Amino acid sequence: MSGHSKWATTKHKKAALDAKRGKLFAKLIKNVEVAARTGGGDPEGNPTLYDAMQKARKNSVPADNIERARKRGAGEEAGGADWQTVMYEGYAPNGVGVLVECLTDNKNRAAGEVRTAMNRSGGSMADAGSVAYMFNRRGVVLLPKAGMTEDDLLAVVLDAGAEEINDLGESFEILTDPSDLVDVRKALQAEGIEYDSAETNFLATTNVELDAEGARKIFKLIEALEDCDDVQNVYAAFDVSDEVMAEVG
Repeated sequence: MSGHSKWATTKHKKAALDAKRGKLFAKLIKNVEVAARTGGGDPEGNPTLYDAMQKARKNSVPADNIERARKRGAGEEAGGADWQTVMYEGYAPNGVGVLVECLTDNKNRAAGEVRTAMNRSGGSMADAGSVAYMFNRRGVVLLPKAGMTEDDLLAVVLDAGAEEINDLGESFEILTDPSDLVDVRKALQAEGIEYDSAETNFLATTNVELDAEGARKIFKLIEALEDCDDVQNVYAAFDVSDEVMAEVG
């Protein structure tokens, strides 16, 4: 590859990465603002705000942006939007159930964006309640292994309410009841264990096992949904093996 071509390719990839990072920053800032508005602007007294700010920091959102979002949400600074949480339900190809969590100041715009992304990627919208029953809300903590074993971690978080620990390769996933999430997070902090995020998510109770073709389709749909400005999170009831992931690349 010539130097010029190599630079052009690198620049294109960097531009795409920067665009993604910008979208991620916007979503994390929204989370901080809403958490401060609903639970107060003191992160020590508002665990949801604390975790939203922590996640933003871990993803390199500038400290000034985080603080301004906190102030807007708490009413200490003008400019806060009337964000509302809306959940849409649908089906991806192969009958995979999908929940799309939006944080928006315009429900009509959010619904239109989600519907368009679904239709263009082979999915379809579903009636309220037809997919949500497939998911349970769980507390989820993600942390790097950093030389720890599963037994080491279990000894720290079991008494705090951890229900399950999953080995994700380079990291661990701790699952809890949402009401125990803060206690688990504090148990990690008390031992000086760094974690990447602590938040509540929707996890599927039953997953559809996908082959490479099915995996490509669901990844395409999720990416299209996540590109929507109002979409905060996408939850989907599917699973793929390590072999399929390697094939998909």
